[in-house]
Amino acid sequence: MMGYYIIAGIIFLVSSYVSNRLKSKFKKYSQVHLQNGMSGAEIATKMLHDNGITDVKVISTPGMLTDHYNPKNKTVNLSEGVYSQRNAAAAAVAAHECGHAVQHATAYSWLTLRSKIVPAVGISSKLSNIVIMVGLVLSATGSLLGNTIFLVGILLFAMTTLFTFITLPVEYDASNRALAWLENKNMVTSQELAGAKDALKWAARTYLVAALGSLATLLYFISIFMGRRD
Repeated sequence: MMGYYIIAGIIFLVSSYVSNRLKSKFKKYSQVHLQNGMSGAEIATKMLHDNGITDVKVISTPGMLTDHYNPKNKTVNLSEGVYSQRNAAAAAVAAHECGHAVQHATAYSWLTLRSKIVPAVGISSKLSNIVIMVGLVLSATGSLLGNTIFLVGILLFAMTTLFTFITLPVEYDASNRALAWLENKNMVTSQELAGAKDALKWAARTYLVAALGSLATLLYFISIFMGRRD
């Protein structure tokens, strides 16, 4: 299992770097105050209105970078540092989350697909590592059942990996919608728009790292399985 720990260590280091860069960018662009004087909540409300969305509420949620769109109760949840602040970072995040609301309202295909597999992913993410470990232990004893269980675990893990890749177009599209609206509606200056783009770029990279890390781990498990079959 040394290979697994090496991969996990690399993923952890890269994830930590990207996460720290994201926090640094958010802090930097939090100092770029919007000339229009609008708060994140006001930005979100206007973007929803401009897209003809009237059944989604904008609410505040505790924590930092905890912003998200909840399709179940149709709420744009903005963290404390976004909801009331009036800067480029807040505008970028608020508009991005509204981008998800627009995706939901227009039945964006990748979001629809991701929503459909959420229940299955919830189960597979909880069970995959346990099933894989049980399979490895049993197969180490020479049990054929162990290899079967290991394969089941790999298939479960593959479902979570698939989910991380389906998430990528959903996140990038939400950012593109956000930036296009901010620019086309003249909500921000060129300097503020540049800051918003940079902040969202690093936010997207957190999802990219997660997807690539999950794929690397999946390929490692597959290589072990194929090796034990030979």
